[in-house]
Amino acid sequence: MANNTVKTWEDRAAKALVGRTITGARYLTQPEMDNLGWSKSVLLLTLDDGSLLFPSRDDEGNGGGALFGVDKGGNNLTFPVIRL
Repeated sequence: MANNTVKTWEDRAAKALVGRTITGARYLTQPEMDNLGWSKSVLLLTLDDGSLLFPSRDDEGNGGGALFGVDKGGNNLTFPVIRL
């Protein structure tokens, strides 16, 4: 059953994200943070279809989360949670 759940979410992610282009990157504004009930800002990515993506500390949206990654050269790509 767990594998079916993973596959379902992978399929949903692929449909929403594969082929998209990031057209903007900025941190959430104070009004956006207020709307979410958050006290700290996180990186927000805008995609070419108008979708917005930002990390949360959990799937209930209980605060922002850092975004981690690695570039093709193996360099750390960390975008922290910040206080405005």
